[in-house]
This record gives sequence, structure tokens and C-alpha cells, in this order.
Amino acid sequence: MKVENGVVVVTGGASGLGEATVRQIASKGGKAVILDLSEEKALPLKEELGGSVHFVQTDVTDEISVQQALDETVEKYGKINALVNCAGIGVAEKTIGKKGVHSLSRFAKVVQVNLIGTFNVIRLTSEIMAKNEPNEDGERGVIVNTASVAAFDGQIGQVAYSASKGGIVGMTLPIARDLAPLGIRVMTVAPGLFDTPLFASLPEEAKSALGKMTPFPSRLGFPAEYALLVSSIMENPMLNGETIRLDGAIRMQPR
Repeated sequence: MKVENGVVVVTGGASGLGEATVRQIASKGGKAVILDLSEEKALPLKEELGGSVHFVQTDVTDEISVQQALDETVEKYGKINALVNCAGIGVAEKTIGKKGVHSLSRFAKVVQVNLIGTFNVIRLTSEIMAKNEPNEDGERGVIVNTASVAAFDGQIGQVAYSASKGGIVGMTLPIARDLAPLGIRVMTVAPGLFDTPLFASLPEEAKSALGKMTPFPSRLGFPAEYALLVSSIMENPMLNGETIRLDGAIRMQPR
């Protein structure tokens, strides 16, 4: 699946890993459609990158919101070739902490956005992709999800986040098997410590200390490195049904 001339939907595309993906797609001659709640962040990015980017304000957990965004994408570009799911949130809360037991509503919210939101966009987008004409490899579409090393090495206070990301890892293979007869590939990337808005408020010393936890390269990952992997996944037809750790060999400690 070539990025050039492709139409790629990117959830959470207004910042962080999603923004880097949008930039990568635009730089390689593709069209990127940002599905994000943040109009404040998305519009300047759209203006900067010009006609290569379109924005639709979208709540990934809402069926109608996602369907309308996808319909608008098809109306504008005539197709959807790839989906990159980057939308997500996190909380830091122990199962039992100083303030009592973990909030059930906060746990449910993280799972709702990260896991259910990801599946919501996958199911609705894949229905549209299934109508594409297959390319020379028989492909009709590519889906790339974003998990985290927390899916495997969840730290203290990451129970909600780890559960949501573990769910993404767990559904990657069965969805790939479901969609294989339609020529749609499904992959997941599990990033380690990346320099995203999550760390924006930290001083440089703290960022450096976090980066040194990574064996090599001993730094925070660059969002552009995530985006590079996404475009590689799109262009390599044998990558399917698997989760790739993009983490510099880090294995997270309990805290």
C-alpha cells in the first residue's frame, strides 16, 4: 500500500504521535484526515500543511461522530486507504491508593477511549475499505493501531492504561484474521517512552532521566520515528496481525 496518493485517516492526529504521522503522510504525497476533538491544535496543522490535510472534529467513542467523519472523508477524497489509531488518554491511579480504591468511572473512561474507541473506528472504517478496488497485492486497506509497552510492562498506577492497551494488542490478530479475506491488513505499534505532549510539562532534566531508562538509544523516542514505522507498515504487505514494540529495548520497571 503506497502512501503516495493514499488517503489516510489518523485519529488523535492533532498532536503527538498522530501529528507526526500526519506530517509523514503529507511529506510522502498522501492525504491525511485528522479525526480529533481538538480544533485548537488541528486547525493550525491543517493550515501549515495545506491541501494535504483535512480535519473533522470527532469523538472516537461516538458511533455517529465517527461515521459522519468517515462519510465526509469519502465525500471529499472518494476513498480511505489506511487508518492510523493514535487517539488515547491515560490516568495514574493505583487499585488501592492513599485516597481509596481506584475510581471505576476513570477506569471505564480510559478503556472507553483507548480500547473501545479504537475498535469503533476500525469497524466503521473497514466497512468502507472493503469497497476499495484491490491493488496488485490484493490489498484494500491497512489499519495501524497504537498500544504501548505498558500493555506488557504495566507500572504501578497504570492499571487502567495497561488494560486498555493490552486489549488493543489482544484484538490485533483476531481482527487481522477477520479482515484478511477482504484484503485489509491490521498491525499494532507498542511505543516505549516517546517525547509526546504527555511529557511536555516536564523539565529537560526529567525528560533526560526518563530517556536514560532506554538501553539504546538512551533518550525519549521521537514522534517522527513512530511515523516512520507507520509508513513502513503501510508499504510492506507481509506485515499483518502483529504488534511491534518500538521501544529501544526498554522493559519498564514496577515504578
